[in-house]
Amino acid sequence: MNRPDSPSIALPLSGEERYRMIVSYDGAPFHGFAKNPGVDTVEGLLTQTINRVLDEIPLLTCAGRTDAGVHAKAQVVSFDSVPFDTKKMQKSLNKLCSPYVVVTSIEKTSDNFSARFSAKSRTYRYQVLNQDNPDPFLARYSWHVREPISIEKMNAAGQKLIGEHDFSSFCRKRIIDIDGKQVVASLMREIQSLRWEEADDNLLELWITANAFCHQMVRSITGTLVDIGTGKICQSSILDILEAHDRNSAGQVAPPYGLTLWKVTY
Repeated sequence: MNRPDSPSIALPLSGEERYRMIVSYDGAPFHGFAKNPGVDTVEGLLTQTINRVLDEIPLLTCAGRTDAGVHAKAQVVSFDSVPFDTKKMQKSLNKLCSPYVVVTSIEKTSDNFSARFSAKSRTYRYQVLNQDNPDPFLARYSWHVREPISIEKMNAAGQKLIGEHDFSSFCRKRIIDIDGKQVVASLMREIQSLRWEEADDNLLELWITANAFCHQMVRSITGTLVDIGTGKICQSSILDILEAHDRNSAGQVAPPYGLTLWKVTY
């Protein structure tokens, strides 16, 4: 499925190259990826440090604009610049951005590559710690839920969400401008896979892959499935929630710190 709001991809200016950068970060200290005046963001830090090294302000494009507190194992970022030594740049950025942001690779890429619009799918992981006591070593990276959770119910309900649907019940609406008119952006998305797994130490992991995600979609799906797993919502209600196209029909929104952008496929 093509994203309805996907524009044509602008090419680099004369004398510039396009670069593809893989970035890993702990989202706890940041107010999300996207630049936001007056607060610390991942994009703001990367832009500032690239400017410091190259003496130019890059325009960064990312694969997924993660929210405040959300982490990334392999965020993909593309930008244009005059040519530079990628190894030296990586070393400089890691010196300036550590310890919470690490650039794991930088390489030249094709002129028509976009970290956002060239992506075929994104995979997220969400961790839920399901036990009586919290764990201070997992507090930044998991949601602590004391009530017993049925992973079987969550997996059965989650399978109903696979495929192409209007996910209005699980997303915040976004207004976009088309030919001077303000319209609601399409919330049609295609979930390609969704599964819950049991990890060590009472840790449950949701792995979800889609062509794209809308705002708070993964966290809303996670919260709703956990409500089903704890018995707060009937398992059979999942299709009614999906078909309602109403955010108020779904369950709670899971907190951001359990969520990690894990992989982007091109």
